[in-house]
Amino acid sequence: MTVSAFRALHHGRADDDPLILPGPWDAASARVFADAGFPALATPSAGLAASLGHEDGATPPDEMFGAVARIARAVSVPVSADIEDGYGLAPQELVARLLDTGAVGCNLEDSSGGTLKDPRRHADWLAEVCAAAGDDLFVNARVDTFVHGGGDPADAVARARLYVAAGADCVYPIAAPAEALPVLRAGIEGPVNMVALPGGPPLPELGRLGATRVTFGPGLQRRAMAAVKDMAEQLRG
Repeated sequence: MTVSAFRALHHGRADDDPLILPGPWDAASARVFADAGFPALATPSAGLAASLGHEDGATPPDEMFGAVARIARAVSVPVSADIEDGYGLAPQELVARLLDTGAVGCNLEDSSGGTLKDPRRHADWLAEVCAAAGDDLFVNARVDTFVHGGGDPADAVARARLYVAAGADCVYPIAAPAEALPVLRAGIEGPVNMVALPGGPPLPELGRLGATRVTFGPGLQRRAMAAVKDMAEQLRG
């Protein structure tokens, strides 16, 4: 599937049918999700970090791009990659390295080291990334207001509008509570990505509240590791 087909998955969806993008953490888990019939996948940086033996946010760029490439090679469905804040790479190099992995999309966050970036400067940088990518990448602009910025929906909307104007295909107000989603949906033009949180609304309800697509961060990898732990304890008797 091409990036244009991946982009089309985000449009014309019923309210209770958001695009569900499981988050594989290696090639084997990617194959499982693809074989289950999901039309696309979205790698979580924290899940890949754990699979590579790193803390979240500490994965060397070469290892992250290598892991994304192995996942993209393992499946025939499109893969979007969480590449954190872009690792300090210039837009042209960042886009080139992403395209080399075979990914058709990416997440780019607007914080660094736990601190929100200036939204206008970040929007200017995103515009450079989008210009370098042309139509070859689907750019999902992560908005970190709810994890590093006090959680004001108005701030999230203001940031999202700047990023959409810069050319982002989708915005991702990560960790936004479900009750904030209608406000975000009303204020943001274009697709909105929500993360499914433990104990949160069912996936169709997230769609009805305004989510265009739903991702899982490292949640699926952590559930898998919990199952491995249970298995290990059973083997130990």
